[in-house]
Amino acid sequence: MHVFVTGATGFIGSAVVKELIAAGHPVTGLARSDAGAQALQALGAKVLRGDLEDLESLRCGAAASDAVIHTAFQHDWSRFAESCAWDQRAIETIGAVLEGSSRPFIVSSGVGVAEGRAATEDDPPFPATAAFPRASESTAMALAARGINASVMRLPQVHDTVKQGLVTYAVQIARAKGVSAYVGAGQNRWPAAHISDVAHLYRLALEKGSVGARYHAVAEEGVQLKAIAEALGHGLNIPVVSISPEQAQEHFGFLGFFAARDGYVSSAQTRTTMGWNPTGPSLLTDLANMRYV
Repeated sequence: MHVFVTGATGFIGSAVVKELIAAGHPVTGLARSDAGAQALQALGAKVLRGDLEDLESLRCGAAASDAVIHTAFQHDWSRFAESCAWDQRAIETIGAVLEGSSRPFIVSSGVGVAEGRAATEDDPPFPATAAFPRASESTAMALAARGINASVMRLPQVHDTVKQGLVTYAVQIARAKGVSAYVGAGQNRWPAAHISDVAHLYRLALEKGSVGARYHAVAEEGVQLKAIAEALGHGLNIPVVSISPEQAQEHFGFLGFFAARDGYVSSAQTRTTMGWNPTGPSLLTDLANMRYV
């Protein structure tokens, strides 16, 4: 399958490109810059210049492909609402091109939260709100309801020894504040998965997926925030402290929205239906092995 990948030069997208090419799938990747284009060519991918704001580039990429994997997102927290709006337009634009065909369209989203239990693939999308207006999953599900072969990849904290999802921002905050903090007792959890396992699941979903499916790219159902804070404190050689829920927003900034959330997430259905068996290092292993200087 010739696959068009948005975000192809990013952390997750570049790993997906490598996985697809290694499995024999030709790839065209979206690139904004000369450096990005060169990186894609070095991986063996074709290059389409453009970005999420260039809707015509998205139309061209989708029209020339057998499948689309959407990993792009503008991670600018100072313009988060605007980034979410562009993401929604991009998904709708690609979906319109694929309508009337059976070509797969995998949209990236985040995992949700369930009260008092592990969230599962059957749980509905995390609702878009004024505080968190991202609507990638609900937009993809609306496309699936129209008969478009859209599915959703729900992502946890995707990590290696360089990046770790939201934990990367926690590292930056800890370094700036001089303390590594967690909220309350720090017993709340974040799910996680190594980048190699996530890239492999994208390929499995491409090859074996179904319309309207939701996949949980979760290797670890929940890593306690206190353990994460302790790993960061050790790596940065700074104190580890507990802060109150009332202090979270001031201390963490935008990350305060997530800092006390208990994101316990199951991937049992995904493992069974996709035959997915994650084998990569754990989040705490990567945090122990990363360079903090």
